[in-house]
Amino acid sequence: MKFGMNLLLWSGELNDDLTGTLESLKAMGYDGVEIPIFNLDLDYAAWGKRLADLGLERTAVTVRTDEDNPISPDAAIRAKGVEATKRTLDCCAAAGATHLVGPYHSALGTFSGQGPTDDEWKWGVESMRQVAEHAGSVGVTLGVECLNRFETYLLNTHADAARFAKDVDHANCRVMYDTFHCNIEEKNIPEAIRSCADVLCHVHISENDRSTPGQGNVRWAENFDTLKEVGYDGWMMIEAFGLALPELAAATKIWRRMYESEEQLASDGLAFMKAEVAKRW
Repeated sequence: MKFGMNLLLWSGELNDDLTGTLESLKAMGYDGVEIPIFNLDLDYAAWGKRLADLGLERTAVTVRTDEDNPISPDAAIRAKGVEATKRTLDCCAAAGATHLVGPYHSALGTFSGQGPTDDEWKWGVESMRQVAEHAGSVGVTLGVECLNRFETYLLNTHADAARFAKDVDHANCRVMYDTFHCNIEEKNIPEAIRSCADVLCHVHISENDRSTPGQGNVRWAENFDTLKEVGYDGWMMIEAFGLALPELAAATKIWRRMYESEEQLASDGLAFMKAEVAKRW
């Protein structure tokens, strides 16, 4: 098992102000970090070296928007989505990130007023297959993320995500599991995990209020018990959000501070994950 921290708690992109935070995360005992890749013009090779020198491994996260929606009825917009995620994968490869996770299957926060159509599903699969072929060529694994109904409509359950990945039918297209979205959408946590276990490559550890894992209402025992049952042994990556970045706070609907400090959240969250894993693995 590897333990990581998503950097979106601090910033929407890598920058020099994160140096102290990165050193602190390593000192706490983190194995790696999840880097946001929204700005494709950073020197990700240089950042990869800096993180490697700190002893921090890397995964990455990104999203798609209306402008490059992979399930748009407009073929030109779908093509932009494919190209943007391919470029993001190039950034991953430069930074030494092994996985690219997130809801880049469709535009975040965009709704049609109904569930996905057969055409939208088909477009999504076709777009992702092109992305997966590129992921294979650069040696990065895709961890497609389902989100709750308030953030997207293409993939809302982990069974949906697993079916999507199997329709894409490429070795580099897998899915990730997220405790926050599961807490909202799934009727049965163990069954949600089992439904995607054969294509599972990544796990987000996230509390029901997006704050410190272990200090809220997520059914943690069921989550850890079932991850152990299915033999999961990859990344456990904390995903938490705060008020550090106004545009990110608006996107994640975080309006109040729910922890003492980012450092407290990271430290307590890591201790919680390690304790739960030590009980079972």
